[in-house]
Amino acid sequence: MNKTILGMALACSLSMNAQTQKGEIRYPETKKGNQTDDYFGTKVQDPYRWLEDDRSAETAEWVKAENEVTFAYLKQIPFREEIKNRMQQLWNYERISAPFKEGNYTYYYKNDGLQNQSVLYRRDVTGAEEVFLDPNTFSKDGTTSLSGVSFTKKGDLAAYSISEGGSDWRKVFVIDTETKKLVGETLVDVKFSGISWKDSDGFYYSSYEKPTGSELSAKTDQHKLYYHKLGTPQKDDKVIFGDKQKRRYVGANVTEDQKYLVISAANSTSGNELYIKDLTKANSPIVTIIDNFDTDTHILDNEGTRLIIATNYNAPNNRIVTADASNPVPSKWKDLIPETKNVLSPSTGSGYIFAEYMKDAVSVVEQYDYNGKLVRNVELPGIGSAGGFGGKKDEKTLYYSFTNYITPGTIYSYNPATGESRVYQKPKVDFNSDDYVSKQVFYTSKDGTKIPMIITHRKDLELNGHNPTILYGYGGFNISLTPSFSITNAVWMENGGIYAVANLRGGGEYGKEWHDAGTKTHKQNVFDDFIAAAEYLIANNYTSSDYLAISGGSNGGLLVGATMTQRPDLMKVALPAVGVLDMLRYHTFTAGAGWAYDYGTAEDSAEMFEYLKGYSPVHNVKEGVQYPATLVTTGDHDDRVVPAHSFKFAAQLQAKQKGPNPVLIRIGVNAGHGAGKSITQMIEEYSDIQAFALYNMGAEPKRK
Repeated sequence: MNKTILGMALACSLSMNAQTQKGEIRYPETKKGNQTDDYFGTKVQDPYRWLEDDRSAETAEWVKAENEVTFAYLKQIPFREEIKNRMQQLWNYERISAPFKEGNYTYYYKNDGLQNQSVLYRRDVTGAEEVFLDPNTFSKDGTTSLSGVSFTKKGDLAAYSISEGGSDWRKVFVIDTETKKLVGETLVDVKFSGISWKDSDGFYYSSYEKPTGSELSAKTDQHKLYYHKLGTPQKDDKVIFGDKQKRRYVGANVTEDQKYLVISAANSTSGNELYIKDLTKANSPIVTIIDNFDTDTHILDNEGTRLIIATNYNAPNNRIVTADASNPVPSKWKDLIPETKNVLSPSTGSGYIFAEYMKDAVSVVEQYDYNGKLVRNVELPGIGSAGGFGGKKDEKTLYYSFTNYITPGTIYSYNPATGESRVYQKPKVDFNSDDYVSKQVFYTSKDGTKIPMIITHRKDLELNGHNPTILYGYGGFNISLTPSFSITNAVWMENGGIYAVANLRGGGEYGKEWHDAGTKTHKQNVFDDFIAAAEYLIANNYTSSDYLAISGGSNGGLLVGATMTQRPDLMKVALPAVGVLDMLRYHTFTAGAGWAYDYGTAEDSAEMFEYLKGYSPVHNVKEGVQYPATLVTTGDHDDRVVPAHSFKFAAQLQAKQKGPNPVLIRIGVNAGHGAGKSITQMIEEYSDIQAFALYNMGAEPKRK
């Protein structure tokens, strides 16, 4: 949405309603259209369909008017600035990433505290430090981010991509690493893509044809893999895969030895085909490894023609197998590291395999050689989440991060020859972990399934049922919620809040079966798991309905929307962020059709339509019901889950809400789905969310 259109809204009469008088909120009047759709003979009204048009002046006026109401409300919360100031203070610490070697330099990211974007630095062999890429110079407001960097094997060239305003569409630049001067032309309209070099001649990337209509919301359905030869125009880039195959997601990478191009293709977020092409032979064919979407499979590494493959084929919790590139089909696979009862997420570095297992949502790491022999169990610093251990074959030192809900992310160096870990970079955060406790509990969901949940709070907190509590969940797309430190959560807990995270079905915490138990016609299990988590917190005096907020983003926004419409009595505050909220039409926007593995679509069958309609938040807001105080958050540049979901849900709630609880929508400008958001944007948004939650609970910050 451009600034000209937004400017047209300034004189809009709707802005007259942006007032808060004696606690009563006067919402903008949202017109109702007469759009009706027919699903298998059932007529469904969609009165706010017009809000899907993100290019219309009318939608821009509505956005402007809603934001005026929202910010007028937030502005009058007496402790809003107090929370913002503390969040800014706590966020102001130096953060340095694990280093990585490329060519003659060692690179690493660093943020001095409140820089909107982290800066990519490098050191040469003498240790002299210099800035390589500073994304803070890409835009005046810090909303253009560096979204990826890929170096050639020699390290003489780098291709980096940027995101503007949080959009998934990228531009790609090539830079000479010695002179830091741009090479060749800028690639545009690149989406959902990695960058993988073939020597220094060119690289592979993926994208869609530019859609007709809105770039932010139009459907993008056919992904293609291209090869860009350096020094030639983008229009001449050759399609390597996806022209005839018509796949929704295509990605590729070149193996470290530059021998193979590995291609993954999918039509949904679960399950992929897998192909390989020998780059050492001219005009070599693309060889099929997996020809269906029934499994998730990828190549970890290779030793010559020996492929090391991670897969959940005949192994719901994943295993590692080997195959020869001459005939790599599953019938020829041999187990290298068999499946266990815990979910495996492997990486490779220094010529070893690091098998990270998830045991009740926390990390256990084992080190293996390439023959599948256990070298050692890696001793971690504590109970929490470990990630990293990746690197090139010739690296002598690897790095990993460790964190949990009360331990700021610390980077460790690791000697794979001896198994010794050392602290490499420990952040100096003004937060005393010793004052907090984080414990895991298991509660019972509606159908008897045991669900893990980690609850974190100050040690001196009295469990009296009156503690402001945020219950967070996701429950989808095989994504696991593992313990990690967050400045925003630290501020919440400092102020006397409890932070609870439930590991719901639909996630990946216990493998494919756990994921599938929260998909399609089993999706209600996810909502039941979340409701049971809230009931556990209330029954055990952590909180009560008057002090409970539920929170989630994206698929988690759907979780919040469905839970609050099914059990509006259960919580005081609802915080759906960038949510998938119109389940009858989600698949018609951008790449939404790729989420059908988890959701199904309203076009699949009458049964699937009825099931989706039964929980779709937009379609289950009822007249005369008192819903919790709700702050919907979204971004005007979100082209992953388009903001129309949030617009329509907020409009329905405002039209039908009974009682005094506010229903507001906070629409971020130059903000997308979340990735690349500036520090300034995050501090402002999370401060508003926490202020809104406490204010509507009748509570105040209680920092010691």
